Amino acid sequence: QVRLEESGGGSAQAGGSLSLSCVVSGDTRSIYWVGWFQQAPGKEREGVATIYNSGISSYGDFVKDRFYIARDNAKNMVSLQMNLLKPEDAAMYYCAASETNYMTAVQALYPDEYKYWGQGTQVTVSS
Repeated sequence: QVRLEESGGGSAQAGGSLSLSCVVSGDTRSIYWVGWFQQAPGKEREGVATIYNSGISSYGDFVKDRFYIARDNAKNMVSLQMNLLKPEDAAMYYCAASETNYMTAVQALYPDEYKYWGQGTQVTVSS
């Protein structure tokens, strides 16, 4: 079994920054991709950024050049640095892990490709 626990998040003003962290524990040998997904009220869950074991990453178009994902395999930790925050970035952010090895950059942002999920952490952005 794989478990994910998010931390970070909170509130920021537009233009500000926040950092999220996700610790992956349990049997991580089967995990290839770890990603961050956002879900705002009334909206579908959407891929924000994801990263492969090797460090290859994929980003949603709406966060490119603002958000950065990093992975520390030794610590089983994935972080998301969120800069230049916008009010529309406000959402619940979930960390997720996938056992699918080979995926395209687009496919890696599909929530359905991820089997394990954390409980989520709230991000609020005020204008």
